[in-house]
Amino acid sequence: MTSENPRYGMVVDVNRCVGCQTCTISCKHANDTAPDIQWRSVLDVEQGEFPDVSRFFLVVGCQHCAEPPCVPVCPTGATFQRDDGLVVMDYDTCIGCGYCAVACPYQARTIAHEAEFYYGRPTVQETHAAHPERIGVAQKCTFCIDRIDEAKDRGLTPGVDSEVTPACAASCIAQAITFGDFNDSDSRVSQLAKGHTFQINDFLKTDPQIKYLYDVPGSIEGLPDTDAHADDIAPGSDPLAGGVQTFWDMRAAMNFILGGMGSGFLLIASAAILSGLATPPAGKALLFAGATLIALGLFFVFLKIGRKGRFLNAIRRPQTSWMTREIYVVAVMFPLIGLALPTDASLSLAALIGIAAAAFLYCQARILHAAKGIPVWRASPVPLLLVATGLAEGAGLYLFASVLVPGAASATWIIVAGVAAGMVTLGTWLWLVRGAKTFRIPPKARQSLALATRVYVPAMIAAAALMAVWPPLGGLLVAVSGAAIKAWLITRAAHQQGFVLPAMPRRGSGRRASPSRLNGIQRDKAMSAVGVDPLETV
Repeated sequence: MTSENPRYGMVVDVNRCVGCQTCTISCKHANDTAPDIQWRSVLDVEQGEFPDVSRFFLVVGCQHCAEPPCVPVCPTGATFQRDDGLVVMDYDTCIGCGYCAVACPYQARTIAHEAEFYYGRPTVQETHAAHPERIGVAQKCTFCIDRIDEAKDRGLTPGVDSEVTPACAASCIAQAITFGDFNDSDSRVSQLAKGHTFQINDFLKTDPQIKYLYDVPGSIEGLPDTDAHADDIAPGSDPLAGGVQTFWDMRAAMNFILGGMGSGFLLIASAAILSGLATPPAGKALLFAGATLIALGLFFVFLKIGRKGRFLNAIRRPQTSWMTREIYVVAVMFPLIGLALPTDASLSLAALIGIAAAAFLYCQARILHAAKGIPVWRASPVPLLLVATGLAEGAGLYLFASVLVPGAASATWIIVAGVAAGMVTLGTWLWLVRGAKTFRIPPKARQSLALATRVYVPAMIAAAALMAVWPPLGGLLVAVSGAAIKAWLITRAAHQQGFVLPAMPRRGSGRRASPSRLNGIQRDKAMSAVGVDPLETV
């Protein structure tokens, strides 16, 4: 039976895959991907220690999740999900911010910021098959939607008729990749999915629509995976592990550094104006300084995006994207500050600016936390860490500015607020580090966090203590410490989510060796019982 809307997906038989890479080449040929960009890949996975070793091949790429984390974060709506469940791209809308790439827990996104060619300059074929619309924007596997869309017009069935089936599945020489409609209970993929299958990174609840058949029905059962690869093998030697993300570099980090400082500073400055600590001229100078910090942070983000001329597209998804919401907050906050600068800031105006600054700081914290593809960012302490850091930096910068800006007086409550926020930052950081394994942060990222702790913890304690004794210098050191830890968090500890397998095929030696096979008659009966034609497995 078939539902009204199809739900396309794949079943990959891990035992059948021989690692020939035919699917990767056919994908590249069908989609004209550039050098070093591969929408479909096959990982060669070797695990264990002699004599208990195993080797198998794992087909990976976009999983077209039922709950795709890349869709809600996209600020432009360029990444969206069709009625048939496929997650696709609108290249003409994308700005190349990379948010979808850090949100993807399957390393399925790539961004080419300039055209590259196999021989240094374009060949005739590359010129003919050029895709300039993909430069500077995110790109990914689409399950060959052009073929799927063509199927309806031609009266053909994807997954049955090869010419309208994704290139990787149609070309697989071992018939390890099966494509079809999971909403059709009679389809081949639905029948295969009745066997023992797993989904990669199933603990993230994204419901990937590539399911992996890891046993041989009626013959050889698979093995449970204890995630040993996540702790014992370092990224670089284990293809299942993720390396440090490269989509958000120091330009992106500067937005969180300057934006956090600026919004925290505006929040403290607004409170100082409301409490009478800052004279009207001093209040103007403080508000201008805070707005400048935030503007500089946003400018660094502008430098980072791949299609700068489309930056206004980022306002299109306030309903789900924290990046869009951050822009809307700025659109309110900057005019408020603009109204306050020519005249003496009223108390009500100062209060509104403070509320907007708090909202901006919160948006930044949620932007990072929503990136599911980076385990350390999605850890539960991260929003509190960024908010507390911003408040500590804001208080510290105000104490430093109080000796530079006439009429900006410091007060005990600002010192107490700065020290308290610094201690909350420190405690949250230690919570993140000590609970890293519970938060499923990979080993290399845990090592990076531990390394930063050796420097950051003493620095923050010293800065907070100095703030209480000599507020201006201590405040400056708090701000520097906060900036350093955010830079480290974004550029050094940000390892991508690897491929966690809840099960694996029994292929190897020792305890990983497969048992003796059933005899042919028993095997055929067992396979027929689960709806698999024995002749198709020969």
